Amino acid sequence: MNDIYPMWAAAHGIMIVCPVNWYQAPSSLKLMIDRLVCADGGNPDPSSTGGKDAERAKALELDGWHYPRHLAGRVFSVVVHGDAAGVGTLRQNLTSWLTDMHLIEAGHLSQLGAYVGYMRAYATSHEDLDSDIDFQEEVRNAARSLLAAVRQLRRGELKVPDAGLHEPRLK
Repeated sequence: MNDIYPMWAAAHGIMIVCPVNWYQAPSSLKLMIDRLVCADGGNPDPSSTGGKDAERAKALELDGWHYPRHLAGRVFSVVVHGDAAGVGTLRQNLTSWLTDMHLIEAGHLSQLGAYVGYMRAYATSHEDLDSDIDFQEEVRNAARSLLAAVRQLRRGELKVPDAGLHEPRLK
């Protein structure tokens, strides 16, 4: 995470491309998600709590913690693929996680959940992926949507309808 977190913090756009494993994210992606908790309201300064001193951390939070959204305002794209089940569920879960951290969807085509080699043998899955030209183009469109949104964001042209609103509950 010491290598990954700075890349998230520096990025204008995030694209997650992953398979679905029994209705779930791959374990390495799930571990990263769990460890990014500090990116959404967590404490960016471990010295303020003495590392992992629970009492100091509780006192800091109860003293009026403002839940900073360290990754808010970045745009994202999500591509989930599978061969039998769970694609839509995982795509929605990843999208919900990112929007909960106040990242911004890069457009309708930036969110893709697709089946490749639906209900076919695992032994031919690579051939199925290589031959699915439509899926490959859909993934390219997801990337193109993200790129267009990043360009708009950098120029200050990306319009977020609820940008001026404030949440009454931070957590």
